[in-house]
Amino acid sequence: MSAQPIKVGASAPDFTLVDQNNESQTLSKMRGQWVVMYFYPKDETPGCTTEACNFRDNILSLRVKKAAVWGISVDNSKSHAAFSEKYKLPFTLLADVGGQVAKQYGSLLNMVIFKVAKRHSFIIDPEGKVAKIYRNVNPKTHVEQILKDLDGLQKK
Repeated sequence: MSAQPIKVGASAPDFTLVDQNNESQTLSKMRGQWVVMYFYPKDETPGCTTEACNFRDNILSLRVKKAAVWGISVDNSKSHAAFSEKYKLPFTLLADVGGQVAKQYGSLLNMVIFKVAKRHSFIIDPEGKVAKIYRNVNPKTHVEQILKDLDGLQKK
């Protein structure tokens, strides 16, 4: 259980995780740009593949909005590398193997014998604040909603 649920307007909890290329990525180093962070249960599962491929297929629209995409699950970097290569994913996948970051964001499902990240997403603004939270995500239409919400957030 996380102590306090994250709220819109709060500072996004900082973290460092290893990506699919075994390189460390730190959220606070992304200041100055928008970050779309999506937690997902598992590489190579139908819903997760649909969601990842939708981010891939819309990456140019996200880049026009100056938004980086980070996918996070409890899978390891080797699994992420294979998943990324197979589906030609042009964005960062982060390995939250122990689920600590998912827990910080209220996105960890701990089933005692195994842990998975819940399908939640967050838009982090250029100042490092949580701009939008998605707790009910449809993998097929989620990216469209993010693009629409980025439009609105960036006009503020």
